[in-house]
Amino acid sequence: MRVRLALLCVALLLFSCSSNQDWRTASRESAGIAPDPAQTPEAVLHVYGADAWGWRGWFAIHTWVAAKRTGEDSYTVYDVVGWRASRGNPVVRIAKDAPDRYWYGATPRLLKELKGPGVDAVIDAVERAARNYPWPQEYKAFPGPNSNTFVAWIGQQVPQLELDLPFSAIGKGYSGLN
Repeated sequence: MRVRLALLCVALLLFSCSSNQDWRTASRESAGIAPDPAQTPEAVLHVYGADAWGWRGWFAIHTWVAAKRTGEDSYTVYDVVGWRASRGNPVVRIAKDAPDRYWYGATPRLLKELKGPGVDAVIDAVERAARNYPWPQEYKAFPGPNSNTFVAWIGQQVPQLELDLPFSAIGKGYSGLN
């Protein structure tokens, strides 16, 4: 009886690991969290997290930063994407993009928000930190460096963010990062 129960549990676990969803077709649309930049003249800085792709999402999140300076009509997204390394590209991506995209089907959560006066200076500091990230060509899901290492690095370099990433931000403590 115990053997059957164990086999049943293993089968259920394996079945739940497989997904009919393909990362290439998973949603990357805006989740509608970020203020419309055309309607929001003030500076906005957001830190997002969403469940990692596939089975990793059971226990880990992917994090990124999105910002728009006062008067800008679009957001700049700062993130690390591991597959870029396999193509010989830097893993750090700094680009105009939708700030609150679904992370391959996973709904983003707002982890930190700064708005209004003084935020432009914080965004400038984030930009400098992102450009000085010490592992721009490296990616390793565990223990890092990864997307969470990148966002933790920014938080460490920009203390005014007062960023405290959740436990599920695996890699946030890579190489001495808090």
